[in-house]
Amino acid sequence: MLLERNLLRPADLQAGLSYQTVHGGLLGAVLMRMGAITSDSLYPVLAEQLGLSLVRTGDLDELALRAALLALGPIAHRILDQAVLPWQDEAGHWHLASADPLQADLCESMAELDIGREVFWHLIPEADFAQWQQRLMHAELVSQALDVRALRELAEDAPVIALVNNLVAQAVEARASDIHLEPGEREFEVRLRIDGVLHLRQTLGMDRYPAVASRIKLIAGIDIAERRLPQDGRISMRAAGTEIDVRVSSIPAVFGESIVMRLLPKRRSDLSLDRLGMRPVQLATFKRWLGMPNGLVLVTGPTGSGKSTTLYSALAATNDFTRKIVTVEDPVEFRLPHVIQVQTQADIGYTFAKALRAFLRHDPDVIMIGEIRDRETAEIAIQSALTGHLVLATLHTNDALSAITRLVDMGVEPFLVAAALRAVIAQRLVRRLCESCSEASDAPAALTEAALQLALDDAASDGIRSDDLPRWRRPIGCSACEQTGFRGRVGIYEMLTLGPELQHAVAQGESMETIGVLAHQQGRRSLEQEGVLKTATGVSTLDEVLRATGGTIGD
Repeated sequence: MLLERNLLRPADLQAGLSYQTVHGGLLGAVLMRMGAITSDSLYPVLAEQLGLSLVRTGDLDELALRAALLALGPIAHRILDQAVLPWQDEAGHWHLASADPLQADLCESMAELDIGREVFWHLIPEADFAQWQQRLMHAELVSQALDVRALRELAEDAPVIALVNNLVAQAVEARASDIHLEPGEREFEVRLRIDGVLHLRQTLGMDRYPAVASRIKLIAGIDIAERRLPQDGRISMRAAGTEIDVRVSSIPAVFGESIVMRLLPKRRSDLSLDRLGMRPVQLATFKRWLGMPNGLVLVTGPTGSGKSTTLYSALAATNDFTRKIVTVEDPVEFRLPHVIQVQTQADIGYTFAKALRAFLRHDPDVIMIGEIRDRETAEIAIQSALTGHLVLATLHTNDALSAITRLVDMGVEPFLVAAALRAVIAQRLVRRLCESCSEASDAPAALTEAALQLALDDAASDGIRSDDLPRWRRPIGCSACEQTGFRGRVGIYEMLTLGPELQHAVAQGESMETIGVLAHQQGRRSLEQEGVLKTATGVSTLDEVLRATGGTIGD
């Protein structure tokens, strides 16, 4: 067949047959070793001769291969050792691909594995199989092939318990908010998010990862045998002398499950409005909003911008025991005394909207919504705000003005938004300069005179003397801040109060440009402009502000 297709010269064939007579082996393999034919030429002809379909690397779905190995359990490594790739189709039939399906003991070995009577065989080039074997035969797949009992034994091994406890203790001592365990091809990394930035803490071999992952999942109440689907769990523990709650999330990745642990101290001494970093004028405005008898107050920003801390601090400030406060969250991050906190459970249909409907029968004064995600939740929040309740909620938008657009895009009528929405606060977190090592510096080159003047005007309104400004500082790095130059974070806030003029503009469906001009005339400052004041007062740096806001400082 090769000769008929002019893929092989007769002289090369004779040389190959002579070699095979002396040394043995498959003729195709002999010809490839001699360089007489390539794999791309040989395997299509070989597949035709054997009556099998040919599969290449791009024809196979990695998720399907991994799912098949998981389904096969402890026998998965035996199949790979036989140089066979298994997968199942939608009908549940098994497919097996081998570079040498004519092996004398191959079919017999596969029959012993009891994977079903109807098995479909395929041919795969040896090089393609080797690529898949390299990707699939790593420590995480070996761990996936272990049964639940073996995983539990790994998770309860004393060194593994000590390692996990030590990781959490180190994170608490380093003031980390999250622990990231990220598996790689041969190693896994432990990274800590400190002051909003990830830092590599240590690198360990992948042979230890199955045990570490199983330990974390076991104590978090997660199914340790399930590695194909995302899972969430929770741990209550004591680490480094601190009682903490740990939210655990696992997602399946290429080299194994990636795990993130969010550390939530049970006692938050910083749940105070005075510690958020608002300017005195902003703090007075925010407290005035919280004293309103009704209306919707939104806190906006991306994930990790401190929205939950702001809302919890607001609830703590309004909790004077004369008002009924209820919250609906997913998940409940901090327990607040004398506050009814409700956890949504989407798997049984208990959503934000359903919880809010039930709340209204409990005669609440203040309602906190963890996040407005859809039209139904937005409409109930608006109706609650219009019927005598103060509603505090978060929304994912980049700035305060975008919150109006977001509600309208969700399907809420503009006149309802205008009637219910009282105020919006957008926020970001920027790293504080380390007080132990930061030093005086020159003014940032990117800062314009107009932006600086706005910052000085804001400072004057806060009672800061102009003689003390500006105080530019830059990070250096010391042992107190682990050589980063920063220690701790502080918020910057864009605050928007919807007065009569803005409410009328929103109700009339005016453009964001028009609404933005009105807001600016009423004294609104952007996040970038607020950040300049933090820079001018020596709290942070301009680079840090621009990193957090993603903006530019212009006129």
